[in-house]
Amino acid sequence: MQAAPYTLSPEDLYLFNTGQLFRAYRTLGAHATEWSDKNGVRFAVWAPNALAVSVVGDFNNWDGKEHRMEMAGTTGVWVLFVPQIGEGERYKYEVIDAHGRRKLKSDPFAFRSELRPNTASIVADLDLYEWQDQAWMEQKRRNPPYQRPMLIYEVHLGSWKMDAPEQFRTYVELAEELVDYVADMGYTHIELLPLGEHPLDRSWGYQTTGFYSATSRYGPPEGLQKLVDRCHREGIGVLLDWVPGHFCRDDHGLRLFDGTALYEPSDDRLADKQLWGTLAFDFGKPEVVSFLISNALFWMDVYHIDGLRVDAVASMIDLHFDKPEDRKTNNRYGTSEHLEALDFIRTLNEIVFRHYPDNLMIAEDSSAYPAVTMPVYLGGLGFNYKWNMGWMNDVLKYMETDPDHRSSRHSLMTFSLWYAYSENYVLPLSHDEVVHGKRSLLHKMPGSYPEKFANLRLLYGYWMSHPGKKLLFMGSEFGQFDEWKDFTGLDWMLLTYPLHDSMHRFVRRLNRLYAELPQLWECDHHADAFTWIDVNNAQQSVLSFYRLARSTDTPVVIICNFSRHAYPAYRFGVPLPGRYRLLLNTDEADYGGNGLPVPEVTEADEPPMHGKPCSIEIPLPALTCQIWIPEEVPAQSLSSLATPI
Repeated sequence: MQAAPYTLSPEDLYLFNTGQLFRAYRTLGAHATEWSDKNGVRFAVWAPNALAVSVVGDFNNWDGKEHRMEMAGTTGVWVLFVPQIGEGERYKYEVIDAHGRRKLKSDPFAFRSELRPNTASIVADLDLYEWQDQAWMEQKRRNPPYQRPMLIYEVHLGSWKMDAPEQFRTYVELAEELVDYVADMGYTHIELLPLGEHPLDRSWGYQTTGFYSATSRYGPPEGLQKLVDRCHREGIGVLLDWVPGHFCRDDHGLRLFDGTALYEPSDDRLADKQLWGTLAFDFGKPEVVSFLISNALFWMDVYHIDGLRVDAVASMIDLHFDKPEDRKTNNRYGTSEHLEALDFIRTLNEIVFRHYPDNLMIAEDSSAYPAVTMPVYLGGLGFNYKWNMGWMNDVLKYMETDPDHRSSRHSLMTFSLWYAYSENYVLPLSHDEVVHGKRSLLHKMPGSYPEKFANLRLLYGYWMSHPGKKLLFMGSEFGQFDEWKDFTGLDWMLLTYPLHDSMHRFVRRLNRLYAELPQLWECDHHADAFTWIDVNNAQQSVLSFYRLARSTDTPVVIICNFSRHAYPAYRFGVPLPGRYRLLLNTDEADYGGNGLPVPEVTEADEPPMHGKPCSIEIPLPALTCQIWIPEEVPAQSLSSLATPI
């Protein structure tokens, strides 16, 4: 029991006002406690320019005259202890703003919110759930992510499965059905689209009003805790899309909270995100820094989230991002870098890794800003991964090209290796690429209906064997044909059709093969573990390369035919002599392919080719990826291979 919950800690208030209270959610917001031998709730809210603030709720008939708050000195934080109320109480803050206007505001630090369209905050205790994921937490400490497989299944919980519009699966139901599915498919992580409370279903959570309040659409907070716990007990990490760059304009939220630009900049050119209809955070205010960094730690502390995918980094760090000329501003040096946002990001990553050194901080960054995944102490932004948007754009542009014309765009598939090791990359095939008229991945593929599936299997084979961790959006694993429809569930009935069912089996096999082969993930960040065999065969639209790992001397050889021409006897160089075994052929009939005969084993022999000591000759069907591995590695041949650092 706190001795004086009513007054708050002067040290905490000082740290909040100086941008250093990194667990501010323990001080501000609504907390059930005891004071003067009475049980009740302590409320605290930051509103420095308000003329008065009251707590209103069912307990006082929403009458602001009943429970007026007091400001704690000159800190801008208003505080009040209300006796004889507790968990489950609905409440808001009645703010008499700087202009004398009365507003009802939701609690910025609320742990729970009403189901939309209602907007009241709810008193909640988030410390009651009994976690059972200790083994997961321990193994995470023992196994750094860089040398581990990372295959992320990106999920929008509301539309993964839906019985009818707005009839969502609950967190508790998803803890069984979704987790069983993800484990069976062989994914290592789930990435959840944002779960902070938001008023509009179709914003998918990217326009947030309740940054500390897990959305009530899918049930109470303990349901989300159960979902994460179940993931961990099944060996699955949980990542969360996190949106610190902007917030929703709805009047019950953060906008003009005390009648002034409080969470947003006072300069409308800085505040207004016209493209998204939202407002940017003011990263120059210390209290906003405390609010946001505390929020990052909150999801890790309270919900055991294993990492954050930080949304829209490019829009945060560039003052000119998507702005017309008359809305652009420059920093004090006359350039477009948002210096306060960059400082915020560096501090964010330093603090997160100080408390959670084994977690992930992933930048969704479409810019060319350097050293995004370099540590802060070396001059970087401090993330440990970045989405490779360049790879994604180039590869999809190439794959959408008719196979007969791909030879002229060959460099789109090879350019990424020039910069693949400049950052720690995730290769995303995300929700952003299958909405807003962009079409699904399957629908993007050219050619006849069977060719579309062949192209998609080929794309997945190349994606899985290219250096970098992996992310795939839900539905893409079985060839969702329509683009993602956020208002209905995925088209699971497609699994009754043979080609979609075959695609589903193929992706499960590819996922499991990825996990089994350290060559495909152990040295993602080391250039000497990747070697082109033939990078220049644009005429035939064929690429071949091999990959190495620290833990094995055996290379894995990959060859991809992006043309619609089959090559019955295609010869290419390989790094070692001996017998090679076929691990994957995307043309297999069981995967929906043509099933053209390809031997399971072939012998590497003369002549040397492509600068390699020997070669193999194989049938290479059209629109096919094949993965081969030497059956035995002669010790005397190992010196011919690059050794990963």
